[in-house]
Amino acid sequence: MATHEPTSEPLPLSPSSRPHLLHGPEPAVAADAGHDNPPPRMGFFTDTSVCIGCKACEVACKEWNAIPEDGLDLTGMSYDNTAALGASTWRHVAFIEQAKPLGGQEAHLGEAPGAPSDLRWLMASDVCKHCTHAACLDVCPTGSLFRTEFGTVVVQEDICNGCGYCVPACPFGVIEQRQGDGRAWKCTLCYDRLGAGQEPACAKACPTDSIQFGPLDELRERAAARVERLHETGVPDARLYGEEPGDGIGGAGAFFLLLDEPEVYGLPPDPQVTTRDLPAMWRRASVAALALLGGLAAVFAGSGTGRSGRAPRGSNGRTR
Repeated sequence: MATHEPTSEPLPLSPSSRPHLLHGPEPAVAADAGHDNPPPRMGFFTDTSVCIGCKACEVACKEWNAIPEDGLDLTGMSYDNTAALGASTWRHVAFIEQAKPLGGQEAHLGEAPGAPSDLRWLMASDVCKHCTHAACLDVCPTGSLFRTEFGTVVVQEDICNGCGYCVPACPFGVIEQRQGDGRAWKCTLCYDRLGAGQEPACAKACPTDSIQFGPLDELRERAAARVERLHETGVPDARLYGEEPGDGIGGAGAFFLLLDEPEVYGLPPDPQVTTRDLPAMWRRASVAALALLGGLAAVFAGSGTGRSGRAPRGSNGRTR
């Protein structure tokens, strides 16, 4: 993928310089990252209830970002050929087969009205969550990962040193080092397109509006109304995932409407920013180091006093 310069200068910040991002209510993430007068925070709302599994999002993502192919063979997990998000899969469409009726969405095609189906497919297009509290940002030593003026999280591959610290830091297993390259890669939410006033390629290609792009606050309102409508039409399992600013990652910039538990889709039920304890850990380490230094100083001071306080001895070893 070609490197695109950010429209405002990114400010790589260390964890110690921005501990306020790890706790508390949802901050103005772009302003906190140093962007003056940023636009509204942008994001994705993926409504899995209308996903048809066409994979147009996967193809559009690869084409626009020049991502190498990484799965031409089926995995054996239904019609899934990419398995999971990774360095060369920035959008992944999951196919989950369940022996469960569709509920209020049952079309009853070829059946008597009211006859239940014994199979449903849950199809969902997964993507980087662009977390409010992004652990990958906290651990990046080079500033390769930065927060854009749109509130999204982007990797600048030209200054990534391949350390891999961001890989275990992500609670969703999204970011990955590309084999044979070593650098970290993930969804940029089409930062170059956003800077030109365009929507991301995956949302542009989605034929059912399963992937919706826009200001995050508007998407949250739209999603809440959609869940309420599904509940009214007989889909009680519909729920939102990642939209809550008070959750363990401060709310996601890319959130989802799910029709079952998050674990069914391979998502952690209660994601937590993995660097949330860093400030407390550094404080405890500092206190322990100071205590150790104080103890060593006391030992050396005591040893010096003991030597100077001994009574002089004669040549025969007896005390005079």
